[in-house]
Amino acid sequence: MMLLSSKNDSSPKFSLDVQHFLYGREYRAEELPFSEKVIKTHIKNGYVAIRPAVELLKENLLDLLTGRKKWQCRRCGNRDQEAFAVCTCARCRKKCVYCRHCLNMGIVRSCTKLVTWSGPAPKAWASVNSVARLCSWNGILSEEQTAAANALDQALAAGYSFLIWAVTGSGKTEIIYKAIERSLMQGHHILLATPRTDVVRELLPRIRSAFPSITVSGLYAGSDDNDPQAQLVISTAHQLIRFSDCFDCVFIDEVDAFPFHYDPMLEFAVRKAAKPGAPFGYLTATPPPGLRNAYLMGSLRGIKIARRYHGHPLPVPLFRWIGNWTRFIQHGQLPKTIHEWLMEKKKQGCQQFLFVPTVTLARELTEILQKEGFERTAGVHAEDPDRHTKVAAFREGKIRTLVTTTILERGVTVPGVEVAVLGADDPVFDACALVQIAGRVGRSPDYPEGDILFFHNGKTFAMVQARHQIEQMNKEGGF
Repeated sequence: MMLLSSKNDSSPKFSLDVQHFLYGREYRAEELPFSEKVIKTHIKNGYVAIRPAVELLKENLLDLLTGRKKWQCRRCGNRDQEAFAVCTCARCRKKCVYCRHCLNMGIVRSCTKLVTWSGPAPKAWASVNSVARLCSWNGILSEEQTAAANALDQALAAGYSFLIWAVTGSGKTEIIYKAIERSLMQGHHILLATPRTDVVRELLPRIRSAFPSITVSGLYAGSDDNDPQAQLVISTAHQLIRFSDCFDCVFIDEVDAFPFHYDPMLEFAVRKAAKPGAPFGYLTATPPPGLRNAYLMGSLRGIKIARRYHGHPLPVPLFRWIGNWTRFIQHGQLPKTIHEWLMEKKKQGCQQFLFVPTVTLARELTEILQKEGFERTAGVHAEDPDRHTKVAAFREGKIRTLVTTTILERGVTVPGVEVAVLGADDPVFDACALVQIAGRVGRSPDYPEGDILFFHNGKTFAMVQARHQIEQMNKEGGF
């Protein structure tokens, strides 16, 4: 085991292996691949810290009067008292409280200690004393993108969080390059948190191409390239639950998306992964109410971009009534209106996304289309083991029609694609989802237009709201 001194030769030495394993993360003692003696020595020398996994919250007056105790899990952030239970602990031989919310990661009790690194940061993040650029992206930002990039960089450099409220297809990823480069030059460890695996896989090659001289890793379920100590980490929220006080700067892409907006544990994980006081850069086309109100009230700095980088307006959804279309699908038939639209797109040589509300409908519709002569058709959903292969084939043009659930509502860009939502009136398609789905169309300057159709059995408020938001952005963009 290689040992290093932290400051000078007289300082206690620490293990590089322990530092690499624990820095920015926390584990139960039984999960560590090191002996108890090694860990105790590092604790004694101040390089490793321990803290309770499940602890009592500070009592307020009502708790004191009623005698109630409230618990918090420091690993997952759970404060729902119904998600805690009591057991007779074989380790401490006492009654222990344990968290049921993150039980699938291994049990944590009130006697469990979480172990984390408290020594110096790895040398990989030393500041870069060079005038050479780290970013090799040679594209040209629009006027709106340039203003946003400068404002974001200035805010984060000063320690302020910042909101980029920009239409779909506005080039949000390229906007953050300037701030990333400046942060890397300062030796910062950077996190780009994204809602889904498909988004990580989309961003990873783009970021690596833009920053070829730094280490970039992608953390998602099944990833082979998952070094958490890369200078820039692109990760789903689920992969951040074990992180703690790790990143100097955090970007959250599509902050409105599931799971950030809907799952408190995963939002807690992202925030816990950041160092205290680390600034956040929020990127979204549809900010959730909390962020939107903070921006409008002036308590959160930010900027709004109402035009796509190529200068064309957002395609506006068209509503098409098709009645009880699922009845046709259940009988193995394709509704006439949908068949006619698909035939038109086939003659034009276009690729299509077909969004449906359920996995069952995705499977059934895919089978019907293949029987109807649409041979180059595939279907995907969250549990599909071949999803990534099919998406790659769709990008390459090998698949012409891709039937999908909301799993691909964002993060996948295919030039010239046209989109239909079947059952746009289903509750699974809220306004944010419909805006994102509509945003798949017209993203390329070579194909700035295209169909976005909402097939429905009755207009919903979400459909009308989504169309209104798109029309409003076009109006603000000068169209």
